[in-house]
Amino acid sequence: MKRKFIVNLILLITLNLLVKPFWVFGIDRTVQNVVGAEQYGFYFALFNFSLILNILLDLGITNYNNRNISQNEEQLSFWFSNILSVRLILGVIYFVASISIAWLCNYSAAQLKMLMFLTFNQFLSALILYLRSNIAGLQMFKTDSILSVLDRVVMIIICGLLLWGNIANRPFQIEWFVYSQTASYLLTAAVAFVLVLIHSDKFKLQFSTKISAELLRRSFPFALLTLLMSLYNRIDSVMLERLLPDGGVQAGIYAQAYRISDACCMFAMLFANLLLPMFSRMIKQKENVAGLVRIATVLMLVPVLAGATMCVIYRKPIMGLLYYCHVGESAPIFAMLISGFVFISLTYIYGTLLTANGSLRKLNIIAFGGMVFNVVANLIVIPRYQAMGAAVVSLATQSLTAIVQIIVAFSIFDLKFKGQTQLMLVLYAVGVVVIGLLTRYLPCNWFISALVMITLSGVLAIALKLIRVGDFIGLLNKSKSNS
Repeated sequence: MKRKFIVNLILLITLNLLVKPFWVFGIDRTVQNVVGAEQYGFYFALFNFSLILNILLDLGITNYNNRNISQNEEQLSFWFSNILSVRLILGVIYFVASISIAWLCNYSAAQLKMLMFLTFNQFLSALILYLRSNIAGLQMFKTDSILSVLDRVVMIIICGLLLWGNIANRPFQIEWFVYSQTASYLLTAAVAFVLVLIHSDKFKLQFSTKISAELLRRSFPFALLTLLMSLYNRIDSVMLERLLPDGGVQAGIYAQAYRISDACCMFAMLFANLLLPMFSRMIKQKENVAGLVRIATVLMLVPVLAGATMCVIYRKPIMGLLYYCHVGESAPIFAMLISGFVFISLTYIYGTLLTANGSLRKLNIIAFGGMVFNVVANLIVIPRYQAMGAAVVSLATQSLTAIVQIIVAFSIFDLKFKGQTQLMLVLYAVGVVVIGLLTRYLPCNWFISALVMITLSGVLAIALKLIRVGDFIGLLNKSKSNS
């Protein structure tokens, strides 16, 4: 299972590295620079608003389905036919609830119009994730890897033409950005649907009150967890926009700082997408998960610690490279958010392990505590410290929830890492910080200094035997010979 995880992780990361960085820094960043912080903040706050009620689209069905199909492949046709009808009903409920709450919050006509498209996009995005959960549950990781980037590829083509193709007779509009997402999600959902349909023995859209009630009962703990995590991960930008007189600008500044961290979450999520079906199957077969947890932790922390440290040390030039305005304000916020990503990355491993084990009650208690802390703290600090206050609260929330999840996971599974592995990780973390601080004094451009830091961090990981190049090559050669 370790070999399967590493080989598919390499494929997944390679495809995403080819596509998503260009999407984030080539397209998304360019859109914000073209339309300005205020207009992008207008979109960003509405986008995060659409995510808060996103749970109504799924109610935990996707995570439940991923775990269930991983353990019971023969049930694909039965649940596929029943779940799609439930998801259509949930989509209508989500749309009505989102627009109604926005109207009660006195959102303007322009905001409501954009929110309608954003909610439809969220429906399509959730549908794609559900369809992909079937493919991942069937252990078809290569197909899932391609689907994970298909929507972004289509968006890059559409937005690229609108930004640089000279096909429009007026400047790029933030609404076009939303419409391009709609077209991309529609195409990807259609492709994913056909792929799942091919692997189903039969399909007939049907609705059963009894089956739907049972499905929702089983998936409810997953739904509650997703809702609570969405609240403490996304509500900060909404609170910035609502609580401050210049809320749109503050949300835009926060979005600038948040972008890299959000992009990094895309890659951390790749680990979770692979680990959830693997952990689920191993737990059902009563296999020891400690080895896979250890290698996943090391593979996650080695690049995350190096990347996050580099971003903190070179925060201002990085923001200056990406944006034209508000660089000074967004740089320290960026440092806080990217530091929080170190803890977020760990939740993608240990939270996934607890999810695969069905430890939803414990996860929900942790998430509820994180949500309460986040909302209360933001109500206190945002009016005084604005976007910077929200960033500090985010770091505190992510660190506390991650640490508790790790403690619970070690307790349930009696995880025991070799003392040498723990020592090497501590030495690596200290070494990365020292290397980063020293590279600041190199007599060259900051970008070259940052590359030197990342390179030396990689060398340090190999020297400490956290990364064993020979083992990777052997696994890849073995994979080729078996295929």
